[in-house]
Amino acid sequence: MQPLNQYVKDAHLGTHPLRCVQTVSLVQLGGGGSSANAKFANFKKFNRGNVASRGCCIGCISLSLARLWLASVFDLCYEMPVEVELYELLGVSVDASEDEIKKAYRKKAKEHHPVKNPNDPEASQKFQEMAAAYEILSDPNKREVYDSYGMDGVAGRGGKGGGPPGMDPADIFAEFFGGGGPGMFSFDFGGGPRSGRRRGSQDSIIEYDVTLEDLYNGKSVKMNMEREVVCESCKGSGARGSAKPRKCVKCEGKGWTYVHSQIGPSQLATSRAVCSECDGEGEKLREKDRCKKCKGEKTVKEKTRQEIHIEKGMSDRQRIVLAGAGDQTPGSPPGDVVFVLKLKQHESFERSGNDLLATVKITLSEALLGFSRVLITHLDGRGVRVSSPPGKVVKFGDTIVLRGEGMPTYKRPDEKGDLYVVMQVEMPDEEWLRSTDRAALEKLLPPKKAEVDPLPAVVHEADYEECDIADFGEDEDGWEDEDEDEDDFHPGMGGEPDCRQQ
Repeated sequence: MQPLNQYVKDAHLGTHPLRCVQTVSLVQLGGGGSSANAKFANFKKFNRGNVASRGCCIGCISLSLARLWLASVFDLCYEMPVEVELYELLGVSVDASEDEIKKAYRKKAKEHHPVKNPNDPEASQKFQEMAAAYEILSDPNKREVYDSYGMDGVAGRGGKGGGPPGMDPADIFAEFFGGGGPGMFSFDFGGGPRSGRRRGSQDSIIEYDVTLEDLYNGKSVKMNMEREVVCESCKGSGARGSAKPRKCVKCEGKGWTYVHSQIGPSQLATSRAVCSECDGEGEKLREKDRCKKCKGEKTVKEKTRQEIHIEKGMSDRQRIVLAGAGDQTPGSPPGDVVFVLKLKQHESFERSGNDLLATVKITLSEALLGFSRVLITHLDGRGVRVSSPPGKVVKFGDTIVLRGEGMPTYKRPDEKGDLYVVMQVEMPDEEWLRSTDRAALEKLLPPKKAEVDPLPAVVHEADYEECDIADFGEDEDGWEDEDEDEDDFHPGMGGEPDCRQQ
């Protein structure tokens, strides 16, 4: 691809007809990643040194017309010329480096800090404007958006060619400054009056408890709900008849006000707060002008009945989205209702992916002589029979796997994971032992372990008592306290003498 300079040069030489130039892409203006301001700066530098009187070529067009011409020919996606107000506010050029921008901001911030200008009512406003400008220009991504699309791009409005896709002004300013809207800058960049932030329709997030049986078998649930819908009486204006809201006097239409607080003898903190008079709208209806049905709120409550389908194989924290079933806001698409599945703990099964884990108990007789019985009642109510042939000994903790008896796969319910079963061998109780001929039992069972040979030189007879394994390590806190006490002692730093070998 040719750089911008080559296109301009070709135009001067008369070798690049307009019909060919119109096919040029954005990247060809200055190389990949170049911002609109940088591309135009390159054009200006070349133009100043290469203007030639050759009829209707680019070099003969004034800079302002050239900017508009380039915007239309090369489809720069903005209707107005590239903006430079933020650069001018900080006193730097459009191609300033990050360090130059940082130094300029620090200098300007000190100069216009409210503490240093207590008698200047506009000092605080200027300080906030410079901080806002620095927020954008110090971030490469935000600066790129501003360079390419101006403040319309930063605010997500776009121009004739459309701004950056997917950029919402409320989201951008919430990210930059924790709320607010385009009006927070108070920069008079043209366009309509500045206004406060108007929130779009919000999604409703609802946690819904489910059992493992629900996720194994699937389930449909109907429920009554309540949502906000646009008032039909006023069509979402909040006003009665043709009444119009008036600009809020307190915030002057911005939707927010500055709040100053003294945090020290010579320190003044400035922050923004939603206007208490208009609730951040920037405008307000008089009481007599408000819609009778919605009381000026623009929306009313509506009862609805929704149904969700829990599909087989769904997982914990999975979302079920009912698009457009949420609250409505005038001028915005309705929000969604999002159900987040929350899995309850199961008393018999544990899930991992599409596999299941269960623990079953068998008797000592079954462990030694084999068995064939229903070991598990599955999540769909089926009994699962398992057989262990005689002659196979099942030991405590042995694990078996039942292929295809796990959870169904989401969207492919005929495919299932595996079921892992951990065997626990139950020992007979003392009552059974007392009623059994011990001598006969001893002959049937394997012999006892032999004594250690050779015996240790010293053997101590120890008594035992039953306990709970949870008690293991209960004195660990005491050990930690002793360690902390030792750590607190530093030779040579306390009252103890510092002893060193000589």
